Amino acid sequence: MKNNWIIICLISLIVGLPFCSSAQTTTSLDPEVGLRLGIGIDKKLAKGLHLSLEEEMRMDNNFTDFNRLQTTLGLDYKVHKNIKLGLSYAMINPYSSSDKAFKFRHRLMFDITGTLHLGKWNLSLKERFQWTYRAGDINVYQNPRNMLALKSRIMLKYKGSKVVNPYVYVEMRNVLNAPVVSAYYDGSNYLTEDGSTSGDAGWFLTGYNGGYINRVRGCLGVDINIKKHNVLNFYFLADYVHDKVIDANSEGTKLKSYTIENGFVGWLGASYTFKF
Repeated sequence: MKNNWIIICLISLIVGLPFCSSAQTTTSLDPEVGLRLGIGIDKKLAKGLHLSLEEEMRMDNNFTDFNRLQTTLGLDYKVHKNIKLGLSYAMINPYSSSDKAFKFRHRLMFDITGTLHLGKWNLSLKERFQWTYRAGDINVYQNPRNMLALKSRIMLKYKGSKVVNPYVYVEMRNVLNAPVVSAYYDGSNYLTEDGSTSGDAGWFLTGYNGGYINRVRGCLGVDINIKKHNVLNFYFLADYVHDKVIDANSEGTKLKSYTIENGFVGWLGASYTFKF
């Protein structure tokens, strides 16, 4: 059984190997802290079957900017004492400070979670495949309209208390269909593979099959069970960001910049869930 878990973890790492290219430059982001606040309900429909609804609000840029509102509807079913399946939909309403507007996204997620019960501790591995659809007008030379990602999470949680359940986890998010750019940067211009700037573009967007890890996260938190139906959750999430950012005109004829952004974001989070 232990060997199977090791193999699964190795596969997750291999899937998320970063896509590298000589075209990009690298930018270091300033560390910042954000806030996540959530409220939700969890309804038991039948043995092992739960329906959940959560509303979350986020602030970023050291608590000064509104980030998003997110509504998530989910359905979980425990098919075995060690295996749980989940299907959920999220309506994401992020705010773009540059455009001064909200830009809707729709996200569908499928989860499979395997759990080992080790005395007073639970060790779990969760794999989540998610599809995100960007609504409205977007520049397809910068981002795909449909983004695919795989999130892999290993969590250790203490279950020896009926009131306080601390936990820790590590998570990676793998982008599966990032844009692939074929160009070279000579220090001032982006050039084609033959080293020239001839043609309208001088670069090529060859597709959306670039896979790389764009988030590595570590979280320390605690669930506090108040009476029977009320659960409070407090956590700190350390988020290492590794994003490939393409800036091109909407016609795809000019590559303005191709940058890898690296940096840390810390999130303070709190949520309340009513279970019944």
